[in-house]
Amino acid sequence: MPDSRRYGTLAIYLLPIVLLVISLFVGRYHVPASHVVDDSIRSFSSLLFGTAVPKSTDHTVLFNVRFPRIIAALLVGSSLSIAGASFQGVFRNPLVSPYILGVGSGAGFGACLGILLCGNHLVIQLSSFGFGLMAMFTAVSMSKASKGNGTLVFVLSGMIVGAIFTALISLAKYVADPYDQLPAIVFWLMGSLVDIRYKDIAWIIVPMFIGSLVLLLLRWRINILSLGDEEARALGVNVKNMRLIIIICATLVTSAAVSISGVIGWVGLVVPHISRMIVGPNYNRLTPMSMAIGASFMLIVDDLARTVTLTEIPLGIITSLVGAPLFAYLLKRGRMGWN
Repeated sequence: MPDSRRYGTLAIYLLPIVLLVISLFVGRYHVPASHVVDDSIRSFSSLLFGTAVPKSTDHTVLFNVRFPRIIAALLVGSSLSIAGASFQGVFRNPLVSPYILGVGSGAGFGACLGILLCGNHLVIQLSSFGFGLMAMFTAVSMSKASKGNGTLVFVLSGMIVGAIFTALISLAKYVADPYDQLPAIVFWLMGSLVDIRYKDIAWIIVPMFIGSLVLLLLRWRINILSLGDEEARALGVNVKNMRLIIIICATLVTSAAVSISGVIGWVGLVVPHISRMIVGPNYNRLTPMSMAIGASFMLIVDDLARTVTLTEIPLGIITSLVGAPLFAYLLKRGRMGWN
């Protein structure tokens, strides 16, 4: 690899850290750089020596509002991207997204159900996470009951499950209170990180870490699966079991991401293609690159969402406005292939 390309790749891997620091200064409430440094030092000293530190308004904005939201954006972006890249390799289809097995619709219905039942923030997240996994297992069960082609049946099963949960979401909107519950459902489905706190990150980081770690460790097997079932079997890979493990792990990180951010489209579809243009189709480099670009992209989108207008723009709107034209550009350039 030429030095210029190596340095460029390293810069992309470091980009999420740079954007994290920049995002601390982004917002309608201005915090001077000196205050950021001072508050960071005081917070670190407090954690290190156990001393109590008076919390200023700047400290509250930085570390209780912005920082957990920034971390959540990084986690959601990287999770959706690695899931999308993994699904595209397993199904050998560049048009596959993390929601291919109905996970997005299932998680969306789970959130709607939580809003209808009690409206508690934690209940909504857990219900969304659980129904996202349920949608995946339902699609897998349907595919196993069929005798057709494995990959095609998986996709068709996901379409069926997604259609069912989409209908249930419409039903939830129909019966929701139009003055309270319906606006909450609509806003959640469009995607947002506005209410993220440290406790939300604490429980979703476990499934995200486990799922992402397994996908990273198995990325060379995704390379083999992308060659086709016959070639993979000839190389000694148990195609059925390996595909199922990767699908479960990709769904795990997707459900965790959707449970705190809502349904955010295009990230898991477009980012793997951008990464493929930079490092090629080899999943040994593609998966970590997708995570880095996805985290950076999601953080930039979240910064735009909370600063462009006086009222916050849902994340799904921005990702669609950016992702769809970018995907059309990639299509026009003919960069949708695997080579």
